[in-house]
Amino acid sequence: MRDEARRHYVREMFARIAPRYDLLNTILSFALHHRWRQQVVRMLELSPTACVLDLCTGTGDLALQMARYIGPAGEVVALDFCEPMLQRAREKARQRGLNHIRYVQADALQLPFASETFDAVTIAFGLRNLIDKPAAFREMARVLKPGGRAAVLELTRPLHAPVRQLYDLYALHLLPHIGKWLSDADAYYYLPMSIQHQEDRATIAEYMVQAGFAPVCYCDLTLGVVCIYIGVKR
Repeated sequence: MRDEARRHYVREMFARIAPRYDLLNTILSFALHHRWRQQVVRMLELSPTACVLDLCTGTGDLALQMARYIGPAGEVVALDFCEPMLQRAREKARQRGLNHIRYVQADALQLPFASETFDAVTIAFGLRNLIDKPAAFREMARVLKPGGRAAVLELTRPLHAPVRQLYDLYALHLLPHIGKWLSDADAYYYLPMSIQHQEDRATIAEYMVQAGFAPVCYCDLTLGVVCIYIGVKR
């Protein structure tokens, strides 16, 4: 699939599933996705006045958690290229009284911000959807202040063989049927395949190093079904 066609496909897919995206996240992750995001926020060690950019924000769960953590003295910018997802994110922020989140519709590969603007940049469950991951990391590094941190939370395949076999059974066979029943069949065939084709942990960490992050570390959560990557801009 050509790059522009893939970008259009992914945008339209997320637009279709936006109304039930939160419900499906909770069901398909056994409600663990909130805990995974909380771990990202803790690892970032944000100050109360931090200015943070959340890429591929979707319905805004990570942006909401960071906004609660830093309080009204800081700012969170939540960016996504899918407007229906941003609409859901705005609604959730209004319901929770979190007014220090700014929403921007844009492409994560062409960020509309000046260099050295943010104290931290995050992306949760969106990296695998980007057509050029090294370019995405270069953009993250560009908009970060020196010493700023980038955090990536992403689904991945477990390293331990028995767990990986069970995970593949769930992701490749059960998950698409659950997605078809509750939302959109195509989307939940795309999801496990995007995980299967994701680069390994060391390769993603190397992309971050090449983009200007050092040190870079990563750690698995929940038997290796997700991984957090943290890098500091040199």
